[in-house]
Amino acid sequence: MSTTHYSKASYSPAIKHENDWSPGISPMSYRRLSPMQPGSGYKLMASRVKDGGSNNNRYYRSNGFKMPKQLYSASNVAIKACYKNDYSNNYIHKGILPVKYVRNPVHPVEGYPKLQKLFRLKEEQVKKHATKPYGARVPTSKMVDTLNKWVYEDNLQFDVIMIGALTENQLIFSLLSQLPIDKLCAKPGFLFIWASTQKVSELSKLMSNSNLWSKKFRRSEELVFVPIDKSSPYYPSDSTIPEKQLLEQMQWHCWMCITGTVRRSTDKELIHCNINTDLSIENETTKNSAVPSQIYQVAENFSSSTRRLHIIPSKTGLDHPVRARPGWVILSPDVILDNFNPIKYKQEIASIGQNIPLNDDIEMLRPKSPV
Repeated sequence: MSTTHYSKASYSPAIKHENDWSPGISPMSYRRLSPMQPGSGYKLMASRVKDGGSNNNRYYRSNGFKMPKQLYSASNVAIKACYKNDYSNNYIHKGILPVKYVRNPVHPVEGYPKLQKLFRLKEEQVKKHATKPYGARVPTSKMVDTLNKWVYEDNLQFDVIMIGALTENQLIFSLLSQLPIDKLCAKPGFLFIWASTQKVSELSKLMSNSNLWSKKFRRSEELVFVPIDKSSPYYPSDSTIPEKQLLEQMQWHCWMCITGTVRRSTDKELIHCNINTDLSIENETTKNSAVPSQIYQVAENFSSSTRRLHIIPSKTGLDHPVRARPGWVILSPDVILDNFNPIKYKQEIASIGQNIPLNDDIEMLRPKSPV
């Protein structure tokens, strides 16, 4: 963020205090300066001190200004504090969320040529080794039966499974507890499961239940998605926020869980760590969909598997259309595309391979964990 600079000449008296601070000391004048840009806060500075006594020990100089000893400590604290950008205070006065001032949500690696090249190479490689978009339009009531058929009759398995979307009605405990996720996910495998801040406790209850499939998974990372303002379709609805709650919890959480054994430092043919950040911010390129594209990219860049499944348990509505995506099978009651065939899918996976092949340029550029 840019820093606002002030010159000494710009300080002028605005408020006169009639009462002297102490005998022999003339009044001080203060001026409250307006910020140069939104979010920079306010600055309270001493603008003028008139020397009314001969004892120079009564005064200290701070930032070029002469001020009484009695005020030095409190004023020095105020002067130091005024240099930080107070975006929370700005939100209270203007209603603009602090996340609005992030400069590079579209290009988070702007200014880093090697990381920009890495992102471009990864995008090209994932696109080259992706299956065509698949969708399976299945009602919520038939999802358990459909997934059991895929597991026991069609012998389907996936290495990456995502559950849920950025709507409040997805974390259905009774339904999710019946899904054969442990049979559907290969080992090693990766599970991405969504919840709003209000539903995190329910997600924790699901993933910590030792009597369910979740006991086969261990939590590894947490992704966070932040909408940019209240007009965003991803902003939590008022019905999910308690009436007496002063602050609104606006972010979405995605837990990444692992089954099986995988090592960051040695299993480079399975995972590539530290390419994307754990925080994603909505921007002008974010399409209105059930899950933002940048979240899909995090999963694609992390795991080199080509077998990916996204389960959306409930309807998402017109504000969150379920869009098909290359390289993914999307199971949802209202997915736009309905073309999934287990036999043809397995044939396509066999032709492109279950894992994206290693690339020397990517291996040279990507961040690596110490061995």
